[in-house]
Amino acid sequence: MNLALVTSQVLAQYASNQDDEDSLLLRYLREQGHHVDYCLWTDPAVNWRQYDVVVLKSPWDYFDRVGEFYQWLDSLDQLGVRLLNPTATVRWNADKKYLRDMEQAGVRIVPTHWLPQGSSFHPDELFAQLATERLVVKPAVSGGAKNTFDLNRAEATHRAPELTALLAHEDYLAQPFQPQIQLQGEWSLIYLGGAFSHCVLKAPKAGDFRVQHYLGGSIEPREAPASLRATADRIVRDFAPGCLYARVDGLQDTNGELLLMELELIEPFLYLESGGQSAYARYEQGLRLAAAH
Repeated sequence: MNLALVTSQVLAQYASNQDDEDSLLLRYLREQGHHVDYCLWTDPAVNWRQYDVVVLKSPWDYFDRVGEFYQWLDSLDQLGVRLLNPTATVRWNADKKYLRDMEQAGVRIVPTHWLPQGSSFHPDELFAQLATERLVVKPAVSGGAKNTFDLNRAEATHRAPELTALLAHEDYLAQPFQPQIQLQGEWSLIYLGGAFSHCVLKAPKAGDFRVQHYLGGSIEPREAPASLRATADRIVRDFAPGCLYARVDGLQDTNGELLLMELELIEPFLYLESGGQSAYARYEQGLRLAAAH
């Protein structure tokens, strides 16, 4: 196949502490006989129609330029270019309000209060509504822990003007801090070609709550707990049809059940090295199946 793997100009900013997944995947696909180019989604010179399939791999600046990103997705549709994951799914997944859709469909998510653009940040109301003493506040369109705040009552009161100023520009959401992140870690279940592939457990560095590896978090390959796997299987079946890849991020609650934090369908690390050579093979097989349809 003639493939384009879509990346961004900010790749090094997020990959500094992680095996270079992009390069390893590129090498593997070429070893299987595919012609593969890495392309910037922002490069107007790219002829997307020359590729059999275009794959979103690491467009890690899309949330900084989301309007342009949506326009790029529209242009692919107009050109009749096949994007993986599908453009309609990517549009839905780009804004974290997709979590509201999932909750309404019966998926258990971290309790969330939605803060619309133009509203004011009222910390006392949020602490009461979410029944917590510690808030996590982040944009509805974001990634990489951008503009993410971990606040106790005093900090939230002090930073309320700052957060109100940020709300002038975009939607935010507020959630109660989940202590399981520091006590146990965050589970990531990775699906390739619609089927479960492998699982990792991510933990923040001491004193932090962010699990991203480029912020000092750790990554450990683990067997997926059966209860988490069963729920994640249903989530991918119901919300990621036709997707080459999906990553289900969540916590294991006190009953052993999955509490969803994110369904990552645009630009997640897939921890392919943690899944071994078979993960690369499943990725490539998923590509073949998608191209055939």
